[in-house]
Amino acid sequence: MIYNKQLLFSLLGILFLFSNCTEKENEKGTPLPILGNWHVDSFEMEGKTVTDTVYHKIAAFSFLNQDSISITNADLEGKVYVADFFFTTCPTICPVMKTQMLRVHEKFKDNPDFKILSHTIDPKHDTVALLKDYSQRLGIEDASTWYFLTGDQEKIFEIGQTSYLTTAMEDQQEPGGFLHSGAFVLVDQNGRIRGVYDGTKEDQVNRLMNDIPKLLPKKE
Repeated sequence: MIYNKQLLFSLLGILFLFSNCTEKENEKGTPLPILGNWHVDSFEMEGKTVTDTVYHKIAAFSFLNQDSISITNADLEGKVYVADFFFTTCPTICPVMKTQMLRVHEKFKDNPDFKILSHTIDPKHDTVALLKDYSQRLGIEDASTWYFLTGDQEKIFEIGQTSYLTTAMEDQQEPGGFLHSGAFVLVDQNGRIRGVYDGTKEDQVNRLMNDIPKLLPKKE
């Protein structure tokens, strides 16, 4: 599968810009935007024309987590989650990303309506056993909140670029042999992207942690 690197970075830049432009409004309590392409469907119902806005959603997936448990869309129904892409031997941004994601995990790990999905883009090396060890070395004792996912490499690349609208591909010219962004993608209970944040920057992750509660069910 061939991807246009320039197009991917352009699209990611637009998402970051859109997300950043709404920061002040979101701080005031305005609902988070729904990102990605959308279209309006029209159909007839009981003699009337009805229109329905169809938003971009994360495609169906099935990957294994660090406990060898299959994780699919069904497991995320009704959940708010943050997704990212990494690989365990990454020599550049991944350690920073995981340090920042640990902050997110620490704040929301006790909320049953929240999850984290970290997809390895090097599944040939990052086996289930290795991901288990990696997660434990990060201090993640179980897979109740944070899933470290592996599976078919092409499917991981595809869902990263066509569903999460981020960069995830093999590139031997890049350090470690892979090209991926540091994006943390916020997804709502309906599988729609509601925010994109730079997982290498503390202020962006702070904003992510401020936005997550806007999607979670209100506590009574």
